[in-house]
Amino acid sequence: MTTFHDEIEIEDMEYDEEEEVYYYPCPCGDLFSISKEELENGEEIAKCPSCSLMIKVIYDKDDFLKYTAKNTAKTYRATDFLATKKGICKLFVRFILNYL
Repeated sequence: MTTFHDEIEIEDMEYDEEEEVYYYPCPCGDLFSISKEELENGEEIAKCPSCSLMIKVIYDKDDFLKYTAKNTAKTYRATDFLATKKGICKLFVRFILNYL
């Protein structure tokens, strides 16, 4: 049985979009980390690279997968339209409609 230092909601973690990694401060001064890919695969344990502490990440895997798929799809759609002025207008309209 694994013992966790704490259980942390994913909403309380910081997300680095460039690295696609979620972080949370560790008492040792370093950061617990877990990648987006690990979460998509059902992993829920974030580890600190400097000490032996681990936290359990609380999240709904189905909701997480829907959210990441939706954001990935928007990213691909956006890149399809960036080549032309007309495409930029379409992209802007889609953005507005998606967030109203």
